[in-house]
Amino acid sequence: MASPCDAFPYGFRIAGDTRNDRRLITWSAAFVAYCECDEKADTGSECYLSAFCFGDAFRRYLETNRTTRGYTGETYSSWLWFDIDREDDFEQATIDARRLACGLGNRYAIDDELLVFFSGSKGYHLGLPTSLWGPLPGPSFAGHCRAYAESIASLHQVGIDLSVYDRVRAFRAPNSKHPKTGLHKRRVLLDELLHLEPSRLRSMASEPIAFELPRAPRTNQQAVADWQAAVDAVDHKQAEIASRRVGCGPSTLNRSTLDFIRQGSAAGDRARSLFSAAANLAEFGCSMELAFALLSESALDAGLPPSEVRRQIECGIRKGGNCG
Repeated sequence: MASPCDAFPYGFRIAGDTRNDRRLITWSAAFVAYCECDEKADTGSECYLSAFCFGDAFRRYLETNRTTRGYTGETYSSWLWFDIDREDDFEQATIDARRLACGLGNRYAIDDELLVFFSGSKGYHLGLPTSLWGPLPGPSFAGHCRAYAESIASLHQVGIDLSVYDRVRAFRAPNSKHPKTGLHKRRVLLDELLHLEPSRLRSMASEPIAFELPRAPRTNQQAVADWQAAVDAVDHKQAEIASRRVGCGPSTLNRSTLDFIRQGSAAGDRARSLFSAAANLAEFGCSMELAFALLSESALDAGLPPSEVRRQIECGIRKGGNCG
């Protein structure tokens, strides 16, 4: 049986700042190159890979439009990523990463099959192999990942960055260098995470380390159940939104919403414009996932921090979804 990865081989790579061009890549080959510190990967520089993988529709979209902005098609991934980021408290980030890593390990009977990285700055990235539940690709895959991750993180009382589930999100590549700290996104083994001091874990990131990816674990029935619960929750919420739209009357996509999607907003008006655009999209029954896909890149390019982007979109969708 063919793997979904065969039909969804593509991703994008950004060399340097996230404002630079998105270049089409074979995602798995690029990811392995960074893990193994291949000289072509240039681990001494800032670099990002897409958090999700894509099929031919994305390849055609990127080649035609020369941007990932506005892509709303199908996605897939062999990894579901958790981003733990604590602005001024790396020790707390370490405590939370330990709690989540142990929780995932115990719940799904895995150890170093879970990829743990020090992010290179203020936190950790945890990669959970999706082979544990064998999801199918689709246009709602990124939204299902968000619901799944949010549910599991909440179960273990760990706050995570939910903006990483935008379907065209850029995610720092393994072993690449953070431009501000000069530290690398370095893999941390579970035993190291649990027993080394945070200062030691941080100091280890002064240089990259090559490693082989662990073998994909077998299906775990608890993971299958957790994923299905997330899928059902998303589908139920979207059905509720659709039912609320009945009788709300005609809506118009504002010119300001189109302008924000295409070119962002001026510095002094970024948050308000983002909120307004999200609320306008919600008037059409736009899902939270689609709103993130349409608005996040412009908002981030305009200089809003990820936490503010998430807050304004969520608030706007909630307001617009109530039909005023």
